[in-house]
Amino acid sequence: MTVREILQIGHPSLRQPAAAVPPADIAGARVQGIVDDLIDTMRHANGAGLAANQIGETDRIVVIEVNDNPRYPYKPRIPLTVAVNPELEVLGDETVVINEGCLSVPLRGDVVRSVHLGVRYLDRDGNEHCITARGLTAGTWQHECDHLDGVLITDRADPSTLCTWEQFEQHHRDAFIERITRFNERVLA
Repeated sequence: MTVREILQIGHPSLRQPAAAVPPADIAGARVQGIVDDLIDTMRHANGAGLAANQIGETDRIVVIEVNDNPRYPYKPRIPLTVAVNPELEVLGDETVVINEGCLSVPLRGDVVRSVHLGVRYLDRDGNEHCITARGLTAGTWQHECDHLDGVLITDRADPSTLCTWEQFEQHHRDAFIERITRFNERVLA
């Protein structure tokens, strides 16, 4: 198990757009090592996802997983997903405000996200996947792919909603969970 340092806001690597991984390189030891480190680091930090540039790598790779996550108990389950060169397509005009946190930013804030997405990516074996993501799961995909483009939640969040995790837990968590749970039940019904 290799847990890497998660870079924090202000580190220049977080603002550098990631480069596409040549499909022929996916099976190589370097890319497979990055994937393994992303998984170990994400799980160690109880994250819902992690992008390669958050650990100082310049490759377009994200990992996403939600299974009884104590940081995000309101998120629907997402099996471990390794996405190389992910591409997102917005499907429809509906949006939702999600109070997001980030392993690289010690703040949370309200971010407007698209509700329905088409997602295309290669897995760690180089197999192509095309899926549809909705609700909070779509928000997770958008958050992680923003990282690959050098975008942080502080760029997208309503500045008046930014708060620390502690203040979110104390003042905003219950209302957000109630609202987002009703929304997600409607979207996924």
